[in-house]
Amino acid sequence: QVQLVESGGGSVQAGGSLNLSCVASGLPYQKNYRAWFRQAPGKEREAVATIYWRGNTYYTDSVKGRFTISHDIAKNAIYLQMNNLKPEDTAIYYCAAGWSGTNVFSAAEFSIWGQGTQVTVSS
Repeated sequence: QVQLVESGGGSVQAGGSLNLSCVASGLPYQKNYRAWFRQAPGKEREAVATIYWRGNTYYTDSVKGRFTISHDIAKNAIYLQMNNLKPEDTAIYYCAAGWSGTNVFSAAEFSIWGQGTQVTVSS
């Protein structure tokens, strides 16, 4: 059974930090992309950061310099270190996996999704 399980969400004040984890099972970490997306209430799901199994990373402009995506291939896991959090980062964060590198910021390119973890940043 293919599964992505996120953890690490929570509530923090603005300026704080959180580290999200996503562990995959039933899905070898080879030749695929893993990504973090987020969805705030009333808004569309948007890409936050993507990492290729070879280590290439991609970030949406709003998180550059604040968020870092990384992976541990041996653990079949990806992580999202979030620093200097802002209230506008409040959302449900989803982990996703896909095989197409055509548009690493498009949710349509990712076919496997986790259940999500809530991140709340208060001002």
